Amino acid sequence: MGERAGAVTMRGNPLTLVGNELKIGGKAPEVELVDNDMALVNLASFSGKVRLITSVPSLDTPVCDMETRRFNTEASKLGPEVAILTVSADLPFAQKRWCGAAGVDKVTTLSDHREAAFGRAYGVLIKELRLLARAVWVVDKEGVIRYQELVKEMTEEPDYNAALAAALDLV
Repeated sequence: MGERAGAVTMRGNPLTLVGNELKIGGKAPEVELVDNDMALVNLASFSGKVRLITSVPSLDTPVCDMETRRFNTEASKLGPEVAILTVSADLPFAQKRWCGAAGVDKVTTLSDHREAAFGRAYGVLIKELRLLARAVWVVDKEGVIRYQELVKEMTEEPDYNAALAAALDLV
C-alpha cells in the first residue's frame, strides 16, 4: 500500500496519505463501514444509484460541518437516484448526535473508525492523524468513478458546483 507524503496540508503543514490514489474511470472500492446505528454497511449496498461520496476529517469541525450541511441542502435537487454518503473516522454515536443537532437527514453518514478500510482503499487516510482527508468522488450506477477531488488544504471546502454537476450528469 502506497504512501503519498505531502499530498495534503493542514494549515500549510504537509501530511502523508496512506493508500493509492484512485483514478477516474476505475472501479470504486466497495468497503464495509458502520452506520449511525452500529450496523455494518457495504458501499455495494448503494449500487444502482449514483453515489456522491465525501470524506471529511471530523463532522465536529467547522469546515466539515459546513460541507456536510451544504450537501444535505443540495440533496433535494439531485433526486432519489443519488445517494450522498459522508465518511469520517468519527464514532457512529458522534455522527448520529451531530446529524440530529444539525438537522442533517438526507446525507448518510458512515464511520471508518474500526479499521480505516475506507481511508486506505480510497487513499485518504492521514498517516499522522488517523483521520480522513477531505475529498469528493462521484460514482456512477455501475460503480465507476466519474469525478474526484482531493482538497489539497484540509481547512478549505471542496468545489461543490463541480461535484454536484458531475452527479447530475449521471442521473
